[in-house]
Amino acid sequence: MTDKCHSATDNVILSAAKNLSTMKAEELIKKVRKIEIKTKALSHQIFAGEYHSAFKGRGMAFSEVREYQWGDDVRSMDWNVTARLRSPYVKVFEEERELTVVLMVDVSRSGLFGTVGQTKRERIAEIAAVLSFSAILNNDKVGALFFSDHVEKFIPPKKGRSHLLHIIREMLELEPTSDGTDISGALRFLTNAIKKKCTAFILSDMIDVDEQGEPRYEEALKVAAGRHDLSVIKVHDPREQGLVPVGLVHIKDAESGRAAWVNTDSAKVRRSYAEWFRKLTQKEDKLFNKYQIDSVDIATDQDYVKGLMALFAHK
Repeated sequence: MTDKCHSATDNVILSAAKNLSTMKAEELIKKVRKIEIKTKALSHQIFAGEYHSAFKGRGMAFSEVREYQWGDDVRSMDWNVTARLRSPYVKVFEEERELTVVLMVDVSRSGLFGTVGQTKRERIAEIAAVLSFSAILNNDKVGALFFSDHVEKFIPPKKGRSHLLHIIREMLELEPTSDGTDISGALRFLTNAIKKKCTAFILSDMIDVDEQGEPRYEEALKVAAGRHDLSVIKVHDPREQGLVPVGLVHIKDAESGRAAWVNTDSAKVRRSYAEWFRKLTQKEDKLFNKYQIDSVDIATDQDYVKGLMALFAHK
């Protein structure tokens, strides 16, 4: 990145962080520079073409019908017109020139958990930045919805690099006013705020269950999936899949504040917890399949490039 580009980035961040101390503003600039350099390179080298083919093709508008020509895709055949005119005709579609991308970013307290170098929230921020740069490269609008147990902040979709840097700054610096998670509320907000069909990514650990261990967001997910093109990027820490036998441990839920002593040396306790996590994952997958929502599960110690490529391949 050139000095000129650095200067432009610094000005954008400083103007957005004018209430911060000088030291904190400088630290913020370094963070944004680092994430911009890394994720912009990934977007250019890996995701730009994949993003385009995966999502651009979803925004097609019917234009006209014309006679079939050799080489046309038979899936575009208009069988009603073909039967009526007794000659093969195909539907012609025009690609919509602009796509609206909304990043639904979970900023609840559970995202602060991390045991292998990055917290879940840090990994979510990096993945969201890659998606943002991919959208900007394709001249699409990008918006962001940050949520805990309510919508903490909504940045309406716009184009442009300064707008993108503003979103990244919020990903890094936003402090939630609540601890909990309410995915339903975030989905309802999306449905009400964005009237035109958009491509929305839910970036979360998706841990939002009732007392019976059932996901609480099914109805809102159903409604949102019927209106928008939803994808779920689930981020988890590898330690969440199973307990390590390290004796008696005091555990506290970051969102509810509830605490308990857990004997991790007990094989029964470890099996019980692993079974709970496995069943929760199965319920989530079943829900996503039911409403035809593409999803990928990415651990904080895994290469998210492969995960995103797999997600795009399903589109």
